[in-house]
Amino acid sequence: MRLYAGSAGDFISLNTENKLVDILREQFLKQFGYNPSHNEAMSWRNSLFRLSYIMERQNLDSQGVMVEYKLPLSAKRIDVVIYGRDEQQNKQAVIIELKQWEKCEFTDYDSDYVLTWVGGGHRSVLHPSVQVGNYLYYLKENNSAFYKEKDPIQVSACSYLHNYNISSDTTLQDTRFDEAVKRFPIYGAEDSSQLSAFIYNRVGAGEGMTILEEVEHSKLRPSKKLLKQVSGVIKQKLKGELNLFGQVRTKEDYILLDEQLIVYDIVMSIARNTKSKQKHAIIVNGGAGTGKSVVGLQLLADLTASNINAHYATGSRSFTETLRKILGKEASSLLKYFMSYGDVEPNSIDVLLMDEAHRIRERTGYPFKSTGRLQVEDLLRAARVSVFFIDDFQAVRRGEIGQSIFIRQQAQKMGCTVYEYNLESQFRNGGSEKYSQWIDHTLHIRETATTEWKQEDNFEFQIMDSPHAVEQAIRNKIDEGYSGRVMAGFCWPWTKQADADGELHKDVVVGDYIRPWNADEKTKGMRRGIPKSQYWAYEDAGIDQVGCIYTAQGFEFDYAGIIFGNDLRYNPDKGEWEGFPENSHDSAVKGADFLQLVKNTYRVLLGRGMKACYVYFMDKETERYFRSRVRK
Repeated sequence: MRLYAGSAGDFISLNTENKLVDILREQFLKQFGYNPSHNEAMSWRNSLFRLSYIMERQNLDSQGVMVEYKLPLSAKRIDVVIYGRDEQQNKQAVIIELKQWEKCEFTDYDSDYVLTWVGGGHRSVLHPSVQVGNYLYYLKENNSAFYKEKDPIQVSACSYLHNYNISSDTTLQDTRFDEAVKRFPIYGAEDSSQLSAFIYNRVGAGEGMTILEEVEHSKLRPSKKLLKQVSGVIKQKLKGELNLFGQVRTKEDYILLDEQLIVYDIVMSIARNTKSKQKHAIIVNGGAGTGKSVVGLQLLADLTASNINAHYATGSRSFTETLRKILGKEASSLLKYFMSYGDVEPNSIDVLLMDEAHRIRERTGYPFKSTGRLQVEDLLRAARVSVFFIDDFQAVRRGEIGQSIFIRQQAQKMGCTVYEYNLESQFRNGGSEKYSQWIDHTLHIRETATTEWKQEDNFEFQIMDSPHAVEQAIRNKIDEGYSGRVMAGFCWPWTKQADADGELHKDVVVGDYIRPWNADEKTKGMRRGIPKSQYWAYEDAGIDQVGCIYTAQGFEFDYAGIIFGNDLRYNPDKGEWEGFPENSHDSAVKGADFLQLVKNTYRVLLGRGMKACYVYFMDKETERYFRSRVRK
C-alpha cells in the first residue's frame, strides 16, 4: 500500500504545480479514515519538493516513484522509493528517508538514537542511517520482489536532511554510527550533488514503472512464526556464534524498527551501565501485535550473549513451555514464570524481562511458596533492571492486576528510576492499526476514530456462516504453507480425561460441528500424536482441536479462525454489550468484572491473525451488529 505511485516525470510536475500534497491528503483519508496532521502535510510539501528539484536537475523522468510506501505486515511507511535500472541494466530501488531536522544532540545513553525536535517536542529518535537501514532489511525479508532467486530487485537506502548542515555536525557523524552511515549514507543541505549522484548511479537508466509495478504485484512471504524465527537467533547467540550488539541489526536477526529499537537500546544501555545498587523499572506499553515479544526475545538473546544475567518471565504456561521446547536445555534456565521469584536474592538478576506483564497476579500461590508480598514486589526486588511488556486491555481473568499505573506506583515505592515507552505500530493484522482500533471500538473497550472496517489489501476480516466454513478456510491456508488455528470463547465444559480410544473428548458442540478442546495440561490417557496443551499453538496437529484463550494468548498465526460464543452478546435495543456468565465455563472470569474480562478475551482472540481473521457468531444479533460495522 502507498499513498502515491507514478513516474518520476509526473512526480516532479505535481510537486512543481503544488498538487502532490492534495493527492496524498486524499489518499491518506481514504486509506486510514482520518486526515493527516498539519505537520505531516507540511513535511510532505517541504521535503518532497526538495527531492523533486534534485531529480529534475538530473533529468530523471522515466523512473518509478512511490511516496509513503507501507512496509508489508507493518504500520511503518517509507517516505520515498525510486525504481529504475542502473548502467548494467540491473533492477534497482532506492529508499530515501526525508527529514526536516535542523539539529540534534546525543541522548544520555550510548545507543542508536539521538535527540531532536520533532512532532512539537524534543524526542528520542533513531539515527537516520539506522532507521532507513532497518527499513531496507525489513523490506528485503518480506517482499518477494527483493529476495527471489532469479533477477531480484537490488535495493539501496539513504537519508536526506535538507535543512541540516551535516559537514559541521559532530552528532550524526559520531564514530558510534560509522558502520550505519557507511552502509546507508546521510545527505544534508550542502550535499544535493552527492545525493543526486547516489540516485542516478542506481536508477539513472530508467524503465522504473515496470519495476514499480512488479513490486506492487509481488507476493508477501508467508509470515514466519515468531518463536521459530527468534529462537534461531537466541540459540546462536547462546553459543557465541554471532557478533554482539551492533548499531544496525544484521540480517540474521529479527529486524526491530523505530520505537522497538529505541526500547531495545534503552534496556541494553541501562543494563550495561547500571551500578549494583541502582534499580530501574522500564514499562513498555503496547497493544497486541506491536512487537513486545519480539523486542523481549531479542533482548534476551543479546543480553545473554553479552554475559549479562537476564531472565525472561511470563504468566503463560503455553508460551513458556513452547519456548523451552524449542530452545532446549541450554536456554531453559532463562525462561521462568512470574511466580518463580519469591525466594530469589535481591538484585541477583541483572535484567528481568517480563512478557505479558498484565498477567501478573496479586500474590504468588501454589505450587510456589508465597512470601506474603505482592507478586510485583517479588519481581522488582529480584532484579536490578525490571522490564515490563504490558497491554492494559489484555487481562482476561480475575486476579490479573498488572496494570501499568499499578506497576509504576510499586516501582516508585521501591526506589526504582521508572521509564515508560509506547509501542504503537502494528505488526500483526497485516500491519493494520485500523483493524485493532476497530475491534476496540466495536467491543466498546475504548473509543477510536475507526468505527467501521473496510477490507485492506494486507488483512481480511470475514464473517462465515458456520464453524465448518471457518475451519475449512483455515485448513486450506495450512495446506498452502501458512499457519492457522481455530479458537473459541470458553463456552463449553472441558473434559480432563481422554476417551477409551485415546481421543480427546469432543466438548465443543455447535450444531453438527463437534470438536475437542486442546488438551488440558492434566489430561491423561490420550494417544500419541495429540499435542500437550502447552504445545497446541506450535505442533501441526493443533489444528485438530479448538484452542481457548489461555493456550492462544501470546501466540500469532497467519490465519485465525474464531467461534464467537454466547457468553458475550450485543443488545441492539440498549446499544450495549451484555455478559452471560451462565454460558461461560471459565470460573476464572466469573464475578463483578465478568463483562470487561470476556470483552478482553474476544479482543485477544480476534487479534491473533497476521493475514486474516475468519469468524462465526453463535448469536445472530451480535453477528448483525458486527456486519453493520463492516463497510461494503
